[in-house]
Amino acid sequence: MTGKTSFLYRFWVVLQIVGSSAMKDRRKRGGVVVPWNRIVACILFLVFFWGFSFSTIRLFFRETTFRPRLVSSWRTPPMKVISGESPGIPSISIRETVVFPDQALIFLTYPPSTPLFTKDDIDCVYFGPNSSEPELKLSPVSIDGEYLDHQIVRCPLQPRGLAASVALKSNGHLPSGPTHHWDTLAYEAMIDRDNTTIVFVKGLNLRSGRVSNPSRFECVYGWDFRKPKFLLRSDVISIAQEIVRCKTPLSILNGPQKFQNSSIKVSVRVIGRGILHSIARPDRRLRPDPPGRKQHEMCICTMVRNQARFLREWVMYHARIGVERWFIYDNNSYDDIDNIIESLDIANFNITRHVWPWIKTQEAGFAHCALRARDSCEWVGFIDVDEFLHLPSGLSMHDILWNQSRPSKVAELRTSCYSFGPSGLKWVPAKGVTVGYTCRVSAPERHKSIVRPEALNSTLINLVHHFHLRDGFKYENMDRNMMVINHYKYQVWDVFKEKFYRRVATYVADWQEEENVGSKDRTPGLGTRAVEPPDWPTRFCEVTDTGLRDRVLEMFGGDRQTQVLPWQEHQDEQEDRFLGEQRKKIL
Repeated sequence: MTGKTSFLYRFWVVLQIVGSSAMKDRRKRGGVVVPWNRIVACILFLVFFWGFSFSTIRLFFRETTFRPRLVSSWRTPPMKVISGESPGIPSISIRETVVFPDQALIFLTYPPSTPLFTKDDIDCVYFGPNSSEPELKLSPVSIDGEYLDHQIVRCPLQPRGLAASVALKSNGHLPSGPTHHWDTLAYEAMIDRDNTTIVFVKGLNLRSGRVSNPSRFECVYGWDFRKPKFLLRSDVISIAQEIVRCKTPLSILNGPQKFQNSSIKVSVRVIGRGILHSIARPDRRLRPDPPGRKQHEMCICTMVRNQARFLREWVMYHARIGVERWFIYDNNSYDDIDNIIESLDIANFNITRHVWPWIKTQEAGFAHCALRARDSCEWVGFIDVDEFLHLPSGLSMHDILWNQSRPSKVAELRTSCYSFGPSGLKWVPAKGVTVGYTCRVSAPERHKSIVRPEALNSTLINLVHHFHLRDGFKYENMDRNMMVINHYKYQVWDVFKEKFYRRVATYVADWQEEENVGSKDRTPGLGTRAVEPPDWPTRFCEVTDTGLRDRVLEMFGGDRQTQVLPWQEHQDEQEDRFLGEQRKKIL
């Protein structure tokens, strides 16, 4: 959004706020009419003031806090501005920074037609209080982004007392924006097809699977949440877990579309406590109800971190049994995922990557994906990259969906999971997990689900394994002879130990924490440290199960000993790139 356009849109919204305030004053005074000439004079003053101060408006606005504390304990010293193609083009700048427990996410904004940066162009720099020169420079962990006007730079966690920023190696430091801590933050937002705003929020600490009282909360829209007179407020329609559904103000919905109100943020106010920090900007991406048949019958949503080397097998197999579309939510990977997804796309697999940097938000990410998939997908499965839908009956997904969903009120198919162990292996199986791992525990574990996104409850409550449905819809438990999930949960140690880094689900404790040690998410006998047991290769082996292995070799053909399966092509190159990225991370 250009400076002129942004100014006009802000002015238009302020007129709505001023008009609304005038009407409220009139009602309070029992019908006394405020002279129109005063309103005009006020408007003219606002126009003059806004035009004069536009260049400093971002410095003037600061975020309020959820609890009484500073947004940042430091103030950025004067920084060198990166010149554009002409003095009239705004500079590249830092829009905001979000501090995670293990890294800082720095969001860069770009003028139109500006080339995006690579890791070779940028340093992560760390400033002490009141320091004009950085005390430390480090290479970024990664640089990412799926849009042309901004990127995400992931910087290593700053030492205590220092603040993270970025600098171009060629032109110096970038102008900085506000810094937020991850523990209380509105981080994503979108406007749904019914014109409500859905806000994804960290820090409300609501109970899992429960609807909370919406009257305790309020939605707020604006550029600066410290200036109450310039905020638009609306009711909360529903609130559960980390998802808030708000009534969107008409001035946001009816604003001139050419302004593309991308600078307006939305947050949540806890009544009696304050407004959460926010980087969430409503994104009107969800179209009205699409007419007729959906484009795809079966899609899959998943969330990954550093699992690119397993994607090819997972996608190619599921495509063969009838999956048509894949939504990959990338949770801070630093492996070769871009190249793998690009190669699958070139091979005509309908797969897209969505950058989802928010840690421990799997439930929110699945809800976000369900909304994205709703317009084009009749059914959506929510499974991990180490989980494979196995159809022992030999039917296709189309046949199963047709047979099981003919009662129109069935909107969720719950499928049991079998957990496979290392199967005597010490190294990653060359032919992939479906062929390499053939020994599992005997009893099935909790289910995963395939759902109709049109039938989801408006609260979007989900427990990763299943969603809450709208009234009138029901779920069906799948017969394990018809469909089951092979979960390659306990793989060779070099793969399995990655699970100790962080669990992605919101309400699941990380394995390094002394919390809920006896939960089903934990691995029996491992404790909280990633130390390989001597007998790891032989664990979790109670039943030999070659059903999916035999099916895969039958579908993709060839001799069991010599056949190179499709996902093995360029496997050595992928492994080399993955190991290279791992070495860079360690260094």
